Amino acid sequence: MSERAARALARGCLAALLVASPAAAEPRVTLLDLPFRVTQLRDAGSEAALSVATAGLPQLPRTPGPIAVAWGETGAAVLMLSGDRVTVVPLSLDAIEGLTAGETPKGALPGSRRVLSGPVSAYLSGPATGPDGRPGAAGVTLRERQKVSMSADPKPVPVATATVPPGAGAAFAPDTLRPVEIDGSLALLALSEHPEGTRLALIGRQDGAWRVRAETPAEPGRASLAAEWPGARPGAVLVRGDAGRLEHWSLAGGKLAQQAAGGRSADGGGFSAPGAAVADGEVVLATRDRGALAYVSLNDLAERARAALPAPVGAGLAVLGSGRGAQVVVALADGRLAVVHDGGARP
Repeated sequence: MSERAARALARGCLAALLVASPAAAEPRVTLLDLPFRVTQLRDAGSEAALSVATAGLPQLPRTPGPIAVAWGETGAAVLMLSGDRVTVVPLSLDAIEGLTAGETPKGALPGSRRVLSGPVSAYLSGPATGPDGRPGAAGVTLRERQKVSMSADPKPVPVATATVPPGAGAAFAPDTLRPVEIDGSLALLALSEHPEGTRLALIGRQDGAWRVRAETPAEPGRASLAAEWPGARPGAVLVRGDAGRLEHWSLAGGKLAQQAAGGRSADGGGFSAPGAAVADGEVVLATRDRGALAYVSLNDLAERARAALPAPVGAGLAVLGSGRGAQVVVALADGRLAVVHDGGARP
């Protein structure tokens, strides 16, 4: 081999190592030390987290930033970022029970939770039976506080109520209601189950009234809403069927447009909910067997990295922070909490 060829080969090997090294790094998984088994976990956008953050609890900073809340039969805790670490602040069960008492309001589908956004609250309402015999909801009820003029005399705040149906012969799937901001306005995402299959429904205000503004085509089989995100390019990720196939939908302009479908997992096993957006153009999802978390690019729905978990995903996950510093808190099926940090695995 000539000297020139040897130098070229060395440069090529070095370049390959520089490209491969970050991708080869695996996300770090650590366990949080909690004195109770976690059965409930709420993320930073939940009513529970908002209630805790604004309750003026003495053990929390005045402006705690994004927090998550976890609890079980014998304890509760607030989870928050301190630098690049997730810290645990103990919380009494009495406090968490009082602050989450309104999660399922009167008239809401049992086991579901309402969502809050400014003056609007929304929840699945009216027990119904879906086309496949599974329980669901007959509508989405929205309650919106109206503006009142300033006065020396106290006045009750008027509330406008509307209920959006899923369509003839259909039912909303339980526990799928998610709020998302599109072009500065609130919208809601829900799965509606029809005789011909499951659709993703986008609920928003149109001509002054709340209604289903757009839907994806119906597909046979079950589906899960795994992740959604607001911003300049709002979107959502669905997981469909037994194979755990992914679909990436754009929500821009209050319209649903499919951006990609299929998905490639490292082991060919597909994906499942729960999931969440962790960075611009990337989501984290449970693998099909729920034994790991996978970081998936929205460009081609290909898995970039994965973190094996010490137990399957249980009550869900919550993301604290974003981008390279995002920490994913996972409630495991055995009651432990794991934190997954992918900073070292990013290119």
